[in-house]
Amino acid sequence: MIRINKFLAQCNLGSRRGVESIIKDGKVKVNGKVVTDLSMQIDPDNDEVVVGRKKVALISDKIYIMLNKPKKYLVTASDDFDRKTVFHILPDFGVHLFAVGRLDYMSEGLLLLTSDGDFADRIIHPRYKLPKVYKVLAKGAVTDEQIEKLRNGVVIEGKMTQKAIVHVKSRSAGKTVIRITIFEGRKRQIRYMMKAVGSEVLELKRLQIGDVKLGSLTTGMWRVLKPSEITNMLRQSGQNRKTDQKNDK
Repeated sequence: MIRINKFLAQCNLGSRRGVESIIKDGKVKVNGKVVTDLSMQIDPDNDEVVVGRKKVALISDKIYIMLNKPKKYLVTASDDFDRKTVFHILPDFGVHLFAVGRLDYMSEGLLLLTSDGDFADRIIHPRYKLPKVYKVLAKGAVTDEQIEKLRNGVVIEGKMTQKAIVHVKSRSAGKTVIRITIFEGRKRQIRYMMKAVGSEVLELKRLQIGDVKLGSLTTGMWRVLKPSEITNMLRQSGQNRKTDQKNDK
């Protein structure tokens, strides 16, 4: 737990004394309620703090963010055609953030961003086999034969995909809802996989990376990853790597 004025100072909103006026003026909300008590204690991992209209978070050398990316936002710092990017949603943390893997323009869902390059590598590199779960709305009634091909791997861009966990959630004449878990992160992989079996992605949403789930996080909203979530993801990727090395011997 940390006092609200100390927390805001660590968010680079000014000195501890300087942020006291912000609090006294009623410009700070904690979990949706205006706070004017300078002695209030908050939990940086679980409490949502908003100053004005901006959610704020602690500034450190290493930042770990999860965002529910909306459709029609690019995962890039800038765009030559002046389209919106995910950085229009996030506040300026004062450090360089980059995405842990990508979601294309029309895809939505869980996106991790960090300033920690080692963490990003441990999460996204296929050698660590961290599961990534997607909800796919596919065109047409995808057959059991097509599903089996997705499970066993298909060739995209001249290379076979790793085995995937694939379950059909619902089928209709014109659409099929599928849940796909993959253990690598190739560019536009899910879309190319569906194309390889003669189908097409109509909607794509990432639900989970490792043990971190999108949950009830609203589209366009973000939050800081909890230390336990970061630790668990790193532990899981490390265990997967050790298992692979043992199997290779």
